[in-house]
Amino acid sequence: MKFPGKVLIANIFKGLFYSFIVIAISLITLELPLFNKLKISIFGKSTVQKRVQDIEPKVTEKLKPLFVKKNLVYPPDDVTLLFVKSQKTLSLFASDSEGKPQFIKTYPVFGASGKSGPKLTAGDDQVPEGLYRIASLNPNSQFHLALRLNYPSDFDKKMAKEEGRKNLGSDIMIHGSVLSAGCIAIGDDAVEEIFYLAAQSNYRNWKVILSPVDFRKVVSAPEPKVIKPWIPKLYEELAQTTKELPLK
Repeated sequence: MKFPGKVLIANIFKGLFYSFIVIAISLITLELPLFNKLKISIFGKSTVQKRVQDIEPKVTEKLKPLFVKKNLVYPPDDVTLLFVKSQKTLSLFASDSEGKPQFIKTYPVFGASGKSGPKLTAGDDQVPEGLYRIASLNPNSQFHLALRLNYPSDFDKKMAKEEGRKNLGSDIMIHGSVLSAGCIAIGDDAVEEIFYLAAQSNYRNWKVILSPVDFRKVVSAPEPKVIKPWIPKLYEELAQTTKELPLK
């Protein structure tokens, strides 16, 4: 015969156990800042070289066949990334021996806040739009791994100066995990692939296109969140650059 008191205590402990499991999985999966700081305090900071060594076997097994299939050098040096805001996708291209970009693969983007239109100020939660470069790699990101873009670009700064805008924001990343506010979250497996390729090449020469739509498929973009007179010219440049990339 079971006593109600014992059953109640057992259910309480069972509930606490499941709560602990859920919290632990959330911390590990989402790489929350507190958990990341705890990892660093226990294991110390990692380096780009160390992270590359850790992920190289898995990444190479998945990526190298895609390059071999198209007779491309692996790892590549001349790379283009195309983020399409309306589709929430990030596509990877690598140039062949003649300098022509070849399609490698497309990653789903799990987190990218904001609507059509460029980023104008800090806190507007907009993913930037324009032509960018990778500025640095972060092997200790709270979102697994991260590649920081050179936002604000010279163009962003020029437009802001003409309009008297200040505090444009910064630290726009392509990173792991599935959550983001103003950055591009592509999941841990995908960011490992991009991070590895960047670490193995002169990543500062990579082209990163952040576009409201895929101008290879559509003629125009939706009306931006905030209308600016210089946006049509920006979109013309994005359209021209994007159309140089193959669909497949």
